[in-house]
Amino acid sequence: MAVLLSGFGLLIVGAAGIRPCNLAFGADQFNPNTESGKRGINSFFNWYFFTFTFAQMVSLTAIVYVQSSINWGIGLGIPALLMLISCVLFFMGTKIYVKVRPEGSPITSLVQVLTVAIKKRRSKLQEQSLYCHVPPGSINSKLPYTEQFRCLNKAAIITDEDKINPDGSASDPWSLCGVQQVEEVKCIVRVIPIWVSAIVFYVAIVQQQTYVVFQALQCDRRLGSSNFRIPAASYIVFSMLSLTLWIPIYDRILVPNVQKLTKKEGGITILQRIGIGFAMAILAMLVSAVVEERRRSLALTEPTVGIEPRKGAISSMSGLWLTAQLSLAGLAEAFASVGLVEFYYKQFPENMRSIAGSFFFCGLAGSSYLSGFLVSVVHRTTKNASTGNWLPEDLNKGRLDYFYYLVATLGFINLAYFIAIARWYKYKGTGGTDLEIVEVKQLENIHV
Repeated sequence: MAVLLSGFGLLIVGAAGIRPCNLAFGADQFNPNTESGKRGINSFFNWYFFTFTFAQMVSLTAIVYVQSSINWGIGLGIPALLMLISCVLFFMGTKIYVKVRPEGSPITSLVQVLTVAIKKRRSKLQEQSLYCHVPPGSINSKLPYTEQFRCLNKAAIITDEDKINPDGSASDPWSLCGVQQVEEVKCIVRVIPIWVSAIVFYVAIVQQQTYVVFQALQCDRRLGSSNFRIPAASYIVFSMLSLTLWIPIYDRILVPNVQKLTKKEGGITILQRIGIGFAMAILAMLVSAVVEERRRSLALTEPTVGIEPRKGAISSMSGLWLTAQLSLAGLAEAFASVGLVEFYYKQFPENMRSIAGSFFFCGLAGSSYLSGFLVSVVHRTTKNASTGNWLPEDLNKGRLDYFYYLVATLGFINLAYFIAIARWYKYKGTGGTDLEIVEVKQLENIHV
């Protein structure tokens, strides 16, 4: 058991190091200052999710088959061998990769702005007295001064106590921060409301990976007139298949044509793409509710095709009807998930792009916890209700369709919230004014 738990621990550490960083590292290989580089970055996130999801499909089908039908040792050895090959290929390309040099801890810069803003919260804000020094050689793009979150601007107020070094840098970065540094923190703060809405969005996706399996167990899973039954856990492959089929169509056909009409990079804005994904997730939950209502009705009123152990009667409805909701869920991810990853990458300061990748995966984790909390609340609330527990082990005795309608309602509220935030949101580098850089010789009564 200790060896097994150690393996799980190493797997978690490895995934936590690879997943957030490979997104930023891969996109860093393209030059954002050229048209071809911009197109490359936009396509990279699409094809990253294509390969990532395709690999999951292979894992859930071929690898699982080897593990369950041939040998567990071989089934676990194949992924280990593939990971070894991946490492060899990665290190073979070490000399040709574009490597962005780190610039210290970006978290320290964030904490400095918050600390100084609190210290100077009573100071009067005037644009003429703001510290505009930009560190030479910084990889971060120059950001204009913005009025959003004006309270943070106070971190750049120059007071009589502040000292400036001969090179223009602040003598004490915990007492004075530059406008550029403040605007970088604002980029992160602006993203947080979008991130919160993404957590709620993924609650719908989580249901398509959990309760859809329970639905499949109590559906007729026979394929046509044969006796072959599709494993219940394999139904989520239809969601992945939908995503992998749609992404090439979107990237190679839809984007170029829409781009000609809208004259926008990518055809539509990133937030518009995310919003479409949110809307599709709502539609997926509505379809899920209708399909579940039909499945339950047939199980209670028509002859069943058997009994599922520890569950209940198996409805005569074909399990293939579940592919409709799963396909919509896959399309929702193709729009929203890819859009969110691209959004985080482009809106975070350049020296925080690995953290931007971790934002996405932290959102996934947060949605799983939120989904578990929601299920617990429904259990406690409905167990003594006249309709009975909505989510019992035997779905025929519950009302899973009501739960799906509840998630769809939450999704609708979340979509309205997202639209409001999207209208308020200002993309990085837009909606501001350039302040004149204050040179050392122009600062009066300020010296070390």
